[in-house]
Amino acid sequence: MSLTDRSQGAAGAPATPPPGGRRHGLTVADIVRAVTSGPLPVRVTGYDGSSIGPADAGITLSIHSERGLSYLLTAPGDLGMARAYVSGDLTLEGVHPGDPYEALRVLSGLRMRPPALADGLALVRGLGWERLLPPPAPPQEAQPRWRRIMGGLRHSRTRDSSAISHHYDVSNAFYEKVLGPSMTYTCAVYRSPDDTLEQAQANKYDLVAGKLGLRPGMRLLDVGCGWGGMVRHAAREYGVKALGVTLSRAQAQWAQAAIEREGLSDLAQVRHLDYRDAPHEQFDAVSSIGLTEHIGVRNYPAYFGFLRDRLRPGGRLVNHCITRADSRAPHRSGAFIDRYVFPDGELAGPGRVISEIHDVGLEVHHEENLRQHYALTLAAWCRNLVRHWDFCVAEVGAGTARVWGLYMAGSRLAFERNGIQLHQVVATRNGPDAVNGYPLRPDWLP
Repeated sequence: MSLTDRSQGAAGAPATPPPGGRRHGLTVADIVRAVTSGPLPVRVTGYDGSSIGPADAGITLSIHSERGLSYLLTAPGDLGMARAYVSGDLTLEGVHPGDPYEALRVLSGLRMRPPALADGLALVRGLGWERLLPPPAPPQEAQPRWRRIMGGLRHSRTRDSSAISHHYDVSNAFYEKVLGPSMTYTCAVYRSPDDTLEQAQANKYDLVAGKLGLRPGMRLLDVGCGWGGMVRHAAREYGVKALGVTLSRAQAQWAQAAIEREGLSDLAQVRHLDYRDAPHEQFDAVSSIGLTEHIGVRNYPAYFGFLRDRLRPGGRLVNHCITRADSRAPHRSGAFIDRYVFPDGELAGPGRVISEIHDVGLEVHHEENLRQHYALTLAAWCRNLVRHWDFCVAEVGAGTARVWGLYMAGSRLAFERNGIQLHQVVATRNGPDAVNGYPLRPDWLP
């Protein structure tokens, strides 16, 4: 399709011209047609009055400003879309911003293509060079990786602290509305799709407790403990003396207040610490629920070695983390996740995780994939965000609220389509003669 051939749009239907003429000789519809192939799965409307795509599409993508168009043109792919969407220069009609899942599902069928050389030159001439200068990014965006070096090397203590703060120190009140009463920001476990989110999160903590073999009087270390959900559950339900550490100051303050409010201070504690500064003691059990994603793949040996050293001989570890679906995918996340959600986050395939655990001298006994459970968890969080949208916007601003809706709905789609997975691995630190006290068959309920 050439820019000089304007008889049909990318959807196979005529593009609607703007009522007031074409600035720079091109309309938004012309540009969309030039960089896409095949039928458009959505309707696209431009600030200039032009439109393209099926008129009866259930989803409409509206570009409201020249700045929004510049975002799309100067950062093709998910980053440009995210910038325009977060800033409000692009909206998705037909879905709620707290749960744009259906729009993302439909847009996944959009086929982008680089324009031919002649068309590319025509685009530049028609748009003007000023349209190809990147506008300032929205304030929710983290610095690109190359600029973060000013804050320290990747996964240094200072840079990790900054990355964790970017994601978790948003607003405890915001998280209370999105995550619900459990304040648990990790994959739940559903015995049935009809389980409530709270039931499913309690199921998850019981599953982890069972895999760790928790009993009254045992000592548990929970690294990357978030708002202390596992720590409080272990103390309250199992009589375990539990210590949690988190690099987020806001999480630690909320968690410690919850411990005191629930009367668990004699058993539970959460400290604001880097996991590397956790007490150099040995515990009966160690849980890592959602921390491995922040460690950096090259740091796996040191990380799992640290966890091993915190276990007494015969003690058990449960490592719960998001993984790639295979070991061929790149470790680093895409531009949107890296800039808006998890700066410096990295994922490996489940085989890499298990190998690294084995290679530090721990013995892996059990592994399971909870991919489908995370999709259900994310759907529940999106429902919470939709339900409390006005409060969340008032608390953190519309841009940040849109980031969260986009991130959670997109992640749900990725889990459903097996783009990413969630694996729990159970391992032991063996004593002399490989004694570990592990049962002949798993002693927890499935």
